[in-house]
Amino acid sequence: MRQKPILLILKESFTWILGLSILFPLYLIIANSLKTTQEATSIDFRWPHKLQWANYSEAFAGGNLIRSFFNSMLMSSVSAAISILVTAMAAFVLVRNRDKWNKVIYNYFFIGLVAPLNYVTTIKALQMLHLQNTFPGIILVFATLGIPFAVFLFYGFISSVPRELDEAAIIDGCGLGRLFFSVVFPLLTPVAITGFILNFLGAWNDFVTPLYLLNRQNKLGMINSIYEYFGMHFNQWNMIFTIIVLTMLPVLVLYLLGQKYIISGMVSGSLKG
Repeated sequence: MRQKPILLILKESFTWILGLSILFPLYLIIANSLKTTQEATSIDFRWPHKLQWANYSEAFAGGNLIRSFFNSMLMSSVSAAISILVTAMAAFVLVRNRDKWNKVIYNYFFIGLVAPLNYVTTIKALQMLHLQNTFPGIILVFATLGIPFAVFLFYGFISSVPRELDEAAIIDGCGLGRLFFSVVFPLLTPVAITGFILNFLGAWNDFVTPLYLLNRQNKLGMINSIYEYFGMHFNQWNMIFTIIVLTMLPVLVLYLLGQKYIISGMVSGSLKG
């Protein structure tokens, strides 16, 4: 009986240590983004004497961040939506028709979880399709990168949806399209939101893929803008931290809004298969 409080204290201490390991870097970034250039040179944990909110307006004015923000939103949101829609339909067919060929296709999707992206063949394929250096091209690449994990989530969840529900809807006159979009897909909302958020975060934080596939500066997203901004203001750490905060904000807001779906969706998708 005496071991329980001690074990509980150890667990809470471990949780606090993990939490602080995330909160301290976040505090460091925010505090230094509100300092003057001289104060931010040392990059320490001291809170600024006077908050420099003008850093944010200056970053927006000089860093082309508005354009980069909308570029990132376009690439991340559209690719995530395409990935979720295509994956949900594919997983529905794979679950409802489990013949040997569909099992081969399902296992093939799993290869995508471990196989790295080959940029040479990807660039060649985009050139053949005349999509190199275009938003549709990189959106298709991001959507494709998100498919393997989303298939894993949807496959497990759809397996728990009773087949009798399909049969009842068909008896009531539903076609296949209406059966999926009006009956099955609403049931997949937790997994769909989870997959959308994870695919969105993956595309938003991807630095390398846009660097290879987009050759024009006016098409790059927020993450690549930090690299560009760092090259121009390498001795102004307050401005660099300001850009980092602005880049993190949309991701943090999206994560906070959908955090309850992320855990429930991943657990249900991984256990119900």
